Amino acid sequence: MDFANFLKGGVALLWLVVVVLIVLAVVRASRGARVRALTIAILVSAIAAVILTSVSAGLVFIKPEERGVVISALAPKGYREQALEPGLRWIIPYFENVVVYPISRQTYTMSGATGEGQVSGDDSVAARTSDGQEVFLDASVIYQIDPQQVIKVHIDWQRRYTDELVRPLSRGIIRDAVAQYGIQEVYSSKRDQLTADIRQALAQKFQDNGLVLVDFILRNITFSPEYAASVEQKQIAEQLAQQAAFVVEQRKQEAEQARQVAQGKADAVVIQAKGDADARVIQADAERQALEKIAEALQTNQDLLTYQYITKLAPGVQVMLVPNNTPYLLPLPTIGPPAPGEALVPTPAPTPTALPSAAPSALPSPTPTSTP
Repeated sequence: MDFANFLKGGVALLWLVVVVLIVLAVVRASRGARVRALTIAILVSAIAAVILTSVSAGLVFIKPEERGVVISALAPKGYREQALEPGLRWIIPYFENVVVYPISRQTYTMSGATGEGQVSGDDSVAARTSDGQEVFLDASVIYQIDPQQVIKVHIDWQRRYTDELVRPLSRGIIRDAVAQYGIQEVYSSKRDQLTADIRQALAQKFQDNGLVLVDFILRNITFSPEYAASVEQKQIAEQLAQQAAFVVEQRKQEAEQARQVAQGKADAVVIQAKGDADARVIQADAERQALEKIAEALQTNQDLLTYQYITKLAPGVQVMLVPNNTPYLLPLPTIGPPAPGEALVPTPAPTPTALPSAAPSALPSPTPTSTP
């Protein structure tokens, strides 16, 4: 309890004491008793009550969330031009009084749900879009009185600012803003832009009338039953279309997967064929290099080929045809018929001796003989 209210309580109690003393004085006087002391007490109590009443009438306590407008019979304009700030303030008793206004934030809600707003029943804002569709909007306006313009609010609106300024101004601006957008823009693509437009227009109008817009909240948007049914049907159709598109996309993915598998197999065949071709090229290159090495070896040692030829001969060969320019490095067996009763045994080969080149000649064929 603030000091001003405490003082007013004390004044009321003091006046009660004065009344009680007067009643006692009357009772004692009716019985013929002396009332001099009571009379003095009554006079003192009454004077004290009057003084305290005047003091309490001049003291005003302003809370931190309030501002006071002083209505004065002594001021030229009928009011003080400065509002009372928070704290214990003094005014001229019986010539001035204070009207207190809250400067804390206040919320005004307009809703279609019963019990949510300041007005019972459906208090949503009905508006029409640019394409003629009717919508119903639930909204909340959070505002406060500008502390620097409390006197202006008192002069223009007094305590009617909520019902005669905030409510009609908000509903009118909401309707004007909705009329600038189509039905689909209102509830989907441009809802944020719509809210921003309403907030900007409200802020300017409130400022012109001594209020400060803290925030505007667009809580809900509903449609007429006919349009709501059409929207539901459209959503069902969109869902079916999305489902069909999903099936098509799934089929495309399956086809792409099959194509990738086939491409992988074809790539494997190509890679295998390329590998075989590379292997053949490598083998041919190796053979070519081997032939080049052999050719180099033959250029440095021409008898190597003859030697290789000799080492490959079978031991039972008795007849050979050789070129005329081949030196006789061959260990030839003794050619001729064996003696009677003697097996045909080759004569041990003598040590090979290089012979001069000669014309090709035919060795005599051995005479076949029968061994008993």
